[in-house]
Amino acid sequence: MKLVTFIRSGNTNEELGLLRGERVLPLADAGFVYETMNDLILFSSPEERAAMAAAEGESLPLGALRLLSPIPRPLQDVLCLGLNYADHAKEASGFSSAAFGMELAAPIFFSKRVSYSQGTDAPIPAHRDLTAQLDYENELAVVIGRDADHVSEAEARDYIFGYTVLNDVSAREIQTRHKQWHFGKSLEGFCPMGPCLVTADELPWPPAQRIWTTLNGRLMQDSRTDCLIHPIAEIVSVLSQGMVLRAGTIIATGTPKGVLMGLEGASFLQPGDEVVCAIEGIGALRNIVE
Repeated sequence: MKLVTFIRSGNTNEELGLLRGERVLPLADAGFVYETMNDLILFSSPEERAAMAAAEGESLPLGALRLLSPIPRPLQDVLCLGLNYADHAKEASGFSSAAFGMELAAPIFFSKRVSYSQGTDAPIPAHRDLTAQLDYENELAVVIGRDADHVSEAEARDYIFGYTVLNDVSAREIQTRHKQWHFGKSLEGFCPMGPCLVTADELPWPPAQRIWTTLNGRLMQDSRTDCLIHPIAEIVSVLSQGMVLRAGTIIATGTPKGVLMGLEGASFLQPGDEVVCAIEGIGALRNIVE
């Protein structure tokens, strides 16, 4: 099922719902009352989620509501994979060999500070006082469904709640200047997600979905989520050996080739630019830079 967080027109209350085509069934109206998506992930049972998927009731047209990020307030910083597509690793090294020309034998992890994640059709702040090198990164985000501690690769699938689209917005000169990627990835508004959270049973294992990005209608990134250097099972297993991945943890798995820093002579994002990050089976995350 496709889960969303939304606000009805003329209202301010955040609600959870099931996205079915161009309509949303509010979960509370169907008898499933959770205040936030984090609560649903942490406290719903598999049996209850199966009942949710089959729930019926009066649904709302998308035009009568505003979709937020499926998880507007992540419980922790987002965990991220760097240089996890071979073609992106090559273009990044060409932009700055000092910052990106590292050995890729083991996964490269970093974190992304997120106090609030905006959803589709919400703006991306340009932060023109801080950066002139604003860039996008379309990524498949994995959401952990139960605490994972010393999980093997064979077991990793059982710990995944679902997936969403995440734009790992980046300020490139800040990212490279500080020799560590956290700050350049963590400015306010740098983590839009959406349009929905798709439960793991909806996609194949491992996910082999088309992933693509358009900038002002021009195709920029086009790859598949099974082209990861370090696949999802390895990522979950490696991280869980030394830390407990708590339920609700979000892991961004890396971006393919086609970001702006990899294009010779390309300008970076400007106010008014439209970025659409899409993944087959999940949907499209659309944001305008302002």
